[in-house]
This record gives sequence, structure tokens and C-alpha cells, in this order.
Amino acid sequence: MLLSYLKLAWRGWQRRKFFTAISLFGISFTLMMLVVLFALFDHAVGARAPERHTDRLLFISRMVLRGPESQSSSSLGYNFLQRHVLTLRTPEAIAVSEAYPINITLYVGQQALKADRRYTDSNLWRVLNFDFVAGRPYTATEVRDAAHVMVLNETVARRCFGTAAAAVGRAVQLEGRPYQVVGVVADVPTSRELTYAECWLPVTTTTADLQDPNNQRNYLGDFQAVVLARQAADVPAIQAEYQQVLRRLPIPDPEQFKEIRSYARTPLAHYMANHSNDAGQDGDAAAFWRRWVGLGLLFMLLPALNLVNINVSRTLERAAEIGVRKAFGATAGRLAGQFLVENVLLTLVGGVLGLGLAAGVMHLLNSSQFIPYAHLSLSAPVFGVGLGLALLFGLLSGAYPAYKMSKLPANQALKGRITA
Repeated sequence: MLLSYLKLAWRGWQRRKFFTAISLFGISFTLMMLVVLFALFDHAVGARAPERHTDRLLFISRMVLRGPESQSSSSLGYNFLQRHVLTLRTPEAIAVSEAYPINITLYVGQQALKADRRYTDSNLWRVLNFDFVAGRPYTATEVRDAAHVMVLNETVARRCFGTAAAAVGRAVQLEGRPYQVVGVVADVPTSRELTYAECWLPVTTTTADLQDPNNQRNYLGDFQAVVLARQAADVPAIQAEYQQVLRRLPIPDPEQFKEIRSYARTPLAHYMANHSNDAGQDGDAAAFWRRWVGLGLLFMLLPALNLVNINVSRTLERAAEIGVRKAFGATAGRLAGQFLVENVLLTLVGGVLGLGLAAGVMHLLNSSQFIPYAHLSLSAPVFGVGLGLALLFGLLSGAYPAYKMSKLPANQALKGRITA
């Protein structure tokens, strides 16, 4: 039966090549846009280096002090993290790093090069999964002793020294002081805003006062904590433990502030929060999914409606065929199934074309460095979502025409008395 459906579908496509071409263009272009958007989303929050264990990772990167008439929000203070976050008992490991990268100038001989820097502790290399292409991470001893060492990303290492391997052991001047390159890691894309940098240095080498008493009792500052759970099931327990710590803390300046809000969020929840001071622990997930899933369905619905109109027109042109088949005993269900299968097959062909177009667009985005260090690709999740969208698109655009066709009276269909 499926083979006969394929033959009928091919004949139908050949009969009206122009409409078939329009349908394929609409399907492929729509799916190409959706696949590229999903690839960007997956590139930002999916399980890939250095955030491979996204189901076990939490980020404590923001605090809000609220009062009746005012509020203050920022990243967290280094002293606060040392006293109240690194003491959490449930996690497997906790790292501290700057919350946002800072642009600096590196000097190699007479060459000056701009790079984005993060100060971190040594636990960062244990909590996250950086791909070292040369050398090693700096150690706890080097962080304790404020050793002037650094880790570069692969692109900066090549710009400075020609190859990643050649960078290891070489000296780089930063703020008038020499630093030795001890390791080189694969580039981290800027879309990974919680972990991206081009240069990593021990936090103890900073010239800033890590115990600054002017930042709301050290609660607010420039740092974040990266928390690794022993297993995914421990994530809620870690979040609950952190909330218990906050409830025990004295509120700084109680005349101005009445509440402390801070959360240990998953990478996805962090992006869904979008730096909103009102988002909860889940990052206001309900509003996020309503917004983006609604936009995605709307984006699919418009071309689907156009395709419905085309399919209805094509169906009515086959009225005589429908009448003959009904006269020979074909049921409405079988006819509806045939036309629905034909439409799904057409959308799958359009989906394959859309995936090809998406691969081309992603290659152009990678080449243009529109997102620095991005390497978008048709990964397994992206490919699966593309095929799933193609099937959904086929069902959306084919269900009504198939139903309408199956209800055509045989005598009217044979006489050609059919209207849309």
C-alpha cells in the first residue's frame, strides 16, 4: 500500500510542478529558519564543552537586594562566595570565576592583542570540561601562591605564537607583569556567556580588593560560583541548601533592604531569566516557553495555511480520480490517509532540503564569525528536531485538505461539481 501511495504522490507532484516547487520552497525555507534558530539555542545551552554536564551544573551568578522603594542587583562578591557558597556540603565541587569577561591587552614582544579575561580559582578546571589542546590547567598551589600563569584559548595562542603547542611555556606581558602560558584550551564560543573567555588567570593575581567592604557587606561584587552536583538528582537539594544559607544571612542595610534573592540556576534557567530581577529559580520558564514556542508555532502556521490552500486546490483538481476510487469502494479513511501520506512525504522532501539549507547557513555563520568562536552544526539533536518539525508541518498543512477530500460525494466528484 505504501508503495502505491508513493507512486500516486509522485504522479501528483509531476502533474503540477509549479505548485510543487512553491510548496517545497515554503517548507524548506520555514524549516531552515527554525532549524538554525534551534541550532543557536542548542549551541548556547546544550551539553557541549566546557559545559558538558548540563544536567549537573548550577550557576550562582546574581543577587538582588530588595526593599520597599529600592533594589540593588549585581554579581556576587568574592568574600560572600568564600564564606557562604564554597561551604555548601551537597555539591561534588564548586568553582569561583569572574561573572563576566573583561577585555584586556596582552603583549608578546612588540605585538599587542586584545583578549577577554576571566579570573578563576583552580576548581574551574575540575567543575567544567575544557578541551586542552596543549599544556595543562593552573593548579591550586599556583592559585594560592598567586603565580603569574595563564591559560589561553587556541585562537589567541595561535595569533601570539603561531601554534597552540608553541605557546606553552612562553611569556606574555599583562599590566606590566610577565605571565607564563601553562595551557591552551579549545575556543569557547561567546554564546556560552557563563564560561566564555579567551584568557584565564588565577583569581589571586588580581589587583582588585577581593575583600572590598564597600559592596553591601561583600554580598555583591564581580564573581559567580559554578557548582557541580554529584548526580543530576542532587540538583534540587543543592538549590534548597543554598536557599537555607540565604535565609540565615543578615540583611545588609535593613532600613533600605528587606529581602535577599539569589538562586542556583541551571544553564537553561539562567538564559531564560535573561538577567531579570523578577525571575525565580526556574528562570521564569513558563513565560519563556510560551513566548518562544508560540512564536515558533506562529512562524510555522503562516506558511502552513498557505500550503493548505495550495493542497486544497490540488485536491479539487483530482476530483475525478477521487470519484472513481470511491465508486470502486475506497473508504473515506483510506483516501484521507493517502492524501495525508502524500503531504507528509512532500514535507519530508522539503525538510531534507531545509536541513541542507540550514547546514549552508550555519557554515556561513561559522565562517563570518557572526558569533565569535561558534561552530554550529547539524548535531543529532538539531537533526532530530528538524525531522520532527517536518512531520509536524506536514500534519498541520495536510490534515484539513485530506479530510475535505475524503468527504467528497462520489457522484459530484465524477461530474466535476466541486468547489473549495
